[in-house]
Amino acid sequence: MPHAAFTPEWLNRYTDPYALLGVSVAADERRILKRYRVVAKQLHPDALVEVPAELRLLADQVLPKLVNPAYQRLKQDKGRNEVLATLRFKVRRLSRDQQIQPTSKPGKYLLDVAEAEVDVFYEQAVDQLCGRQYESLADFETCTQQLSEINLVYLRRKMGAPVIREKRTGLVAAATISSEPLADLPANDARASSGLAYAERHFGRAQEYLKGKNIQAAIQELKDALRIDPQNSSYHCLMGQAYLLQKLPGMAKVHFKQALRLNPKNAVALKYARQLNLPLDQTPPRPATTPSQNRTNDTNSTKRSLFGGLFSKDPSR
Repeated sequence: MPHAAFTPEWLNRYTDPYALLGVSVAADERRILKRYRVVAKQLHPDALVEVPAELRLLADQVLPKLVNPAYQRLKQDKGRNEVLATLRFKVRRLSRDQQIQPTSKPGKYLLDVAEAEVDVFYEQAVDQLCGRQYESLADFETCTQQLSEINLVYLRRKMGAPVIREKRTGLVAAATISSEPLADLPANDARASSGLAYAERHFGRAQEYLKGKNIQAAIQELKDALRIDPQNSSYHCLMGQAYLLQKLPGMAKVHFKQALRLNPKNAVALKYARQLNLPLDQTPPRPATTPSQNRTNDTNSTKRSLFGGLFSKDPSR
């Protein structure tokens, strides 16, 4: 090792609680607890009886001095808010000084990936890195540093749009995220499928926000959903309802019209169209272009892996 591990200076290098636990900055308390239990079990002395002395030393030092404090900071909303505010401040400072220059492959790719793929790739990169984070001292150092880096890059990409953390409703359960290793992930079709799953997650959160009368947050979630899947009649319909609640009938009409163009039989959109005296255009909708097709048109390769060719620059971008 080029430096002495477990010294105070070494321990002070790891300041991002999300990176230490191996969870995304959008994780809710349930997902954080689940991950903490996995790490605590992995580093428990009973699980390390027949492992190299270096790994036992890692557990003896890292579990009480880094992992446990990280969990204590993230287990409640107040702590998560404070940590996220600190990370955002760091991102703003680094952005101002033009110092966000990732060195890892996932960090570099996340900085340049298309907007619709940011959330999908970020969550998958976190899953991939946390899977081997505590297998050795070298893995801990490498994975934790890369997790910290992609957290900053992700927040940089989300600047101007709040990171809506998961709620305890189960709408954004960790199980909805692909557990397939990044290295084996097919390129366009699989990522399109994951993107559609993320669109559904945004849509589900928007529904919950509307139930709680948080209209602006619901609109932001629906904008994210429509960026991923702009041909979804239900998303446009709910956006129309949100704009009506915000007393913006003009914007609402635009989305109800689009909802009916995509699906003339959308009962909810028809109801509001009649209330708003919209002409009911029964022209069949134009064949929808799926996100998979869009990405196919925008790239010359359909067989790239995320930790292989996917990190190379796409000539069409």
